[in-house]
Amino acid sequence: MRKALLKLIDFFYPPFSPWLSLHTFRYIASGGTTSASGIVVYFLVYNLILKQQDVHIGSLLVTAPIAALAIESMITFTIGFTLNKYLVFTKSNLKGRVQLFRYGSVVLTNILLNYAFLKVLIEAFGFYPTIAKFLTTVVLALFSYFSQKHFSFKVKN
Repeated sequence: MRKALLKLIDFFYPPFSPWLSLHTFRYIASGGTTSASGIVVYFLVYNLILKQQDVHIGSLLVTAPIAALAIESMITFTIGFTLNKYLVFTKSNLKGRVQLFRYGSVVLTNILLNYAFLKVLIEAFGFYPTIAKFLTTVVLALFSYFSQKHFSFKVKN
């Protein structure tokens, strides 16, 4: 399965080779796949599973969009970790549980930074929300790549 997926990703690499290394291209393909799956999973959970209905957990009310986001996040976390571990950062010699913990730390940091950046750009600097989201996504994608490469899936000397 791994070889087939790498063949598929690598098939689309040649036009991008002047600008990106194969490793970076695989990372982008992995991240794009994770993001696209997140959108699909969110849609399915929100519309078909939750049927756009809020969730009551005891006396706690969780709105349908937030519940869908929580479920989608668990699924895309698994997809993202698996793709990064087995397709992108294959040379890492850290133990899997260490990689998983570190990957989770980077994802959690990204969530917090995403919130903070959007809050500051929109509320403090008056950016249009879509522009703020685009800028935040670019910055966090770069941060995530280097964090995963040099922290979560680093290669020990």
